[in-house]
Amino acid sequence: MMTGDVRTRTQPAPRPGEVARFVERLGSALTDAGMPRLPARVFAALLAREDGRMTAAQLADGLQVSAGSVSGAVRYLAQVRLIHRERERGSRRDVYVVMEDAWHDAIISSRTAYAPILAEIAAGVDVVGGAGTRPGARLALSVEFLEFLAREMEGVAKRWDERRRALAGPPW
Repeated sequence: MMTGDVRTRTQPAPRPGEVARFVERLGSALTDAGMPRLPARVFAALLAREDGRMTAAQLADGLQVSAGSVSGAVRYLAQVRLIHRERERGSRRDVYVVMEDAWHDAIISSRTAYAPILAEIAAGVDVVGGAGTRPGARLALSVEFLEFLAREMEGVAKRWDERRRALAGPPW
């Protein structure tokens, strides 16, 4: 448990109905922020789960959606590095797992994910006539911003690692 954790040992166990409503509210908030609807709901369900692990069947049942739609949702979440897939021991079933620090992994890894986009934008500066043209200047400014952001994210990642170590309390 971490210092500042909102949960204490004296709190009652979560009630399934309240957890389901929370999952839907968080899913809606994530959707409003730009995440596709079902991936948002799947991510919320995994975050709210004690062990952060669910099979596709559990997700489909809990969210009352088809297994096929869960497949697309977990594929999206894995691509943006909010979850990963594991094979259940002694089974052929996959289990989808949210990382304890999912936001960190997704945001920090965005540098790698955006590298091809950055390369294309940089190449586009000359294609549209160079940095002296209006589109070239826009593209060049985009390159500068994305490179600046990548450098800043390295510092943010280091500061977060320090903060997380400071938050870590004794293992319960």
